[in-house]
Amino acid sequence: MRRVREILRLARDAEVPVRAVARQLGVAPSTVRETLRRFEASGVEWPLPADLTDGALEARLYGAAGTKQGHRRRAEPDWAAVNRELKRKHVTLQILWDEYIELQPDGYRYSRFCELYRSWEARLPVTMRQTHLGGDRMFVDYAGDTVPVVVNRLTGEIREAHIFVAVMGASSLSFAWASWTGKPA
Repeated sequence: MRRVREILRLARDAEVPVRAVARQLGVAPSTVRETLRRFEASGVEWPLPADLTDGALEARLYGAAGTKQGHRRRAEPDWAAVNRELKRKHVTLQILWDEYIELQPDGYRYSRFCELYRSWEARLPVTMRQTHLGGDRMFVDYAGDTVPVVVNRLTGEIREAHIFVAVMGASSLSFAWASWTGKPA
């Protein structure tokens, strides 16, 4: 509950300066100024009528409680579930949006869906930050699935190649090499 009555009493009856009211109540001076501005704009007379409750006073100054500005009217997906699904192999935002729009035909379009997911994702904590000195570390692994490679274009022979990737930790300098087996040479 806002301290509207106390702010008004100190500012109107006791004529205490805004900064002193803020210091005394433990709120920001901008909060006191905003409350006084809203009081002036509301048209409520001072001293306050005896039958005016705290809830009614707050409704007159701040509008009806529970009406959220910019409230989304469309069904929101469970962003945590979307995030979990994205960690699975071969799952993309496009696939997840297709599933969402199938369940919610009047839901968000793809671009807004992606924008809302990215803003939700930005609030997640960073879990592992590493700093590397130049030339100190190199990370190596085989990248994902195999890649089809045409071996003989006359016969159309295709073989599956594994992609070996090495990345320098500090510079992100990358090296990639295709090999027929997924085993180190």
